[in-house]
Amino acid sequence: MAIKLKNSRNIGRLIIVLVLALCSAGMMLTYRWTSDELDSYVPERADTEDVLSSISDNLSAGNYIMDKDVYGDIDVLDMQEEYYAFGLLRKYMDCAVFDEDGELLTNGVDSKRVERLKDEETEYYAFRAKYTFSGGGDISGIQVSGSALTPEQEYDLETRFLENAGYYTYMDEKIQNRIIIYGMTQESLSEYMSTIDYPDPGSWDIVYTNFYSRFMTFFLIIAALALLLPFVKAVGEQKGKIFRMPFEAAVFEVFIAFGCVDACGNMVYHTIKGGLIRTRIHALNTIADIAVNFLVWMVVAALIFWGFTCLRCIFTMGRSYWRERTLTVRVIRWIKGDSSFVKEMRGFFQKQYDALLHLDFRSRTNRKLLKLVIVNFVILVIISCFWFYGIFALILYSALLFLFLRKYMGDLQKKYSLLLQSTNRLADGRLDIPIEGDMGLFNPVKEELKKIQAGFKKAVEEEVKNERMKTELVTNVSHDLRTPLTAIITYIDLLKNEKDEERRKEYIGVLERKSLRLKVLIEDLFEISKAASKSVVMHFMKVDIVDLLKQVGLENDSKIKSANLEFRWKLPEHKLVMWLDSEKTYRIFENLIVNITKYAMPHTRVYIEMKDLENQVHISMKNVSSQELNFNVDEITDRFVRGDSSRNTEGSGLGLAIAKSFTELQHGTLKISTEADLFKADIMLPKTEPPEEETKHPEEPGKKDEGITGGMIEAEG
Repeated sequence: MAIKLKNSRNIGRLIIVLVLALCSAGMMLTYRWTSDELDSYVPERADTEDVLSSISDNLSAGNYIMDKDVYGDIDVLDMQEEYYAFGLLRKYMDCAVFDEDGELLTNGVDSKRVERLKDEETEYYAFRAKYTFSGGGDISGIQVSGSALTPEQEYDLETRFLENAGYYTYMDEKIQNRIIIYGMTQESLSEYMSTIDYPDPGSWDIVYTNFYSRFMTFFLIIAALALLLPFVKAVGEQKGKIFRMPFEAAVFEVFIAFGCVDACGNMVYHTIKGGLIRTRIHALNTIADIAVNFLVWMVVAALIFWGFTCLRCIFTMGRSYWRERTLTVRVIRWIKGDSSFVKEMRGFFQKQYDALLHLDFRSRTNRKLLKLVIVNFVILVIISCFWFYGIFALILYSALLFLFLRKYMGDLQKKYSLLLQSTNRLADGRLDIPIEGDMGLFNPVKEELKKIQAGFKKAVEEEVKNERMKTELVTNVSHDLRTPLTAIITYIDLLKNEKDEERRKEYIGVLERKSLRLKVLIEDLFEISKAASKSVVMHFMKVDIVDLLKQVGLENDSKIKSANLEFRWKLPEHKLVMWLDSEKTYRIFENLIVNITKYAMPHTRVYIEMKDLENQVHISMKNVSSQELNFNVDEITDRFVRGDSSRNTEGSGLGLAIAKSFTELQHGTLKISTEADLFKADIMLPKTEPPEEETKHPEEPGKKDEGITGGMIEAEG
């Protein structure tokens, strides 16, 4: 059985060889037709216009030669090549040089010939050319006419002559005020055209025969045999390893076979015109030519048959062919099999792609753009190396570039959509929703939107806080004003009906205290309103801040003692003179110390420390609170915010707010902090220098205090 199968395969292969041999022999039999077509082919001769157009350079040189020949000073050695070319052309034409008035300057020209040259309407000449040169050496006009030319041809020749007329403008001596006329009769023109040599037919002339169409027929016949012969039972399908060539290799091999057409044409031409192999034995030459031609055609036929036999499996194997017979799929499988390689390549390309998506236009992007240009240049150089087949590579590259740009633009649109969603949320006032997501190129815009969102949110919170504070302000002011006012009204009524003098004195004392309480409250309210509106008038002067703090302590000594507090002072030994408003600074210290006497736990120590730093003075006050410190330290210095929410202690709730405002008006800071029951106030006052005009005149008339060096200045916000 195996022997029979083997014999069957051998018979099939023999049939294939015989068929290819017949096709090759048939292609050789067409040589006679090609030979006849070559013999009947006559190269196309140039027409009159082409010949006249080709002499434009010679006429440009002739203008210079004839102008110099008038004076007999032409140097033939300098213009040997031009002189020879024009001299040969001059034998077939009449020519003469005239001045601007039409007077003949060329010697040896008879009058009849001069009249014919000057006559613009004459039909004696088949070709006539007139060059006119101005006084500046420029060509002012070229006129072409003749009985052998149509108006269109005359116009085309004038354009061509004008283009080549400046060929000799580099000469030191230009042609000035000259008219040069050339004329050529039909007989002279024909004689001149007959002297032009045309190349003999060569191997390239085979393109003028039907050889290429016969080669294409041969190619298609072999391709059809490769596809159809397997259906013949005696031949069967070829299943050897040689016919399992991958798709890409088979296509490349078919292109190679098709590309042999020029080499085969050259072989056919030389075989027809004289033989490929030349020896002294003619019969041997003929046999050798036949053998070489037959062998070449067999090789070409075998290549075509082999390639299409391999490609035939596309129809027989179906989808499995592309999985099993393509190098591309094998490479993809190999890449997928090597996971580390895949990860590295994917990571590399993803990194480059992300770099494109995250270009930061705030910085210079020249390097990234240069990389893209270089990569595109390298790809185009590689494509150009494929010559004609580079068109297919260019189509593939364009398709891949389209897919890449479509994905890139799609990703940009998604990220732009995220950006629009974020801006729409901001426009709708939804400030609590975080701006998240990778926005690629728009990440810098996203960061700016985050800042805007934070700024809006802070502004809204501040506005809400201010509205809440205004509400609390009205409530607290109403309460704090109503309490002493109610007491005053009550005691006035009692005073009206009271006869006892002792009681009347007691009522008057109460009225005095409540009135003073109401006065303090109104003054505090007035001060904080001026501070909030930045309309406080500051009186800056030189102030010894150490002495001022001691003075505040002494004047509030009675309150300190009644609160059962022990103050520990740590102040500099030397004077510390600063440029401040003494009244406002006094009020700062007083409000803080009074606040301590109200809210500090009795029988505890209070620490007041002043540090002389390089550019500022730091004053800290620490005490232990008698109540739990559960308030917001950021709001305790706001208007009408008190540490005791039950409002059991006397006070306007404006003390710390006034202290903070007066500190900031003097370019300082007041910071409140707590830790458990420890209450701490830190004041930072900068060491500012007085204006120059004030320091130069420290003692001006009208100043009550020696230390006062500044007048009244409006506080700046």
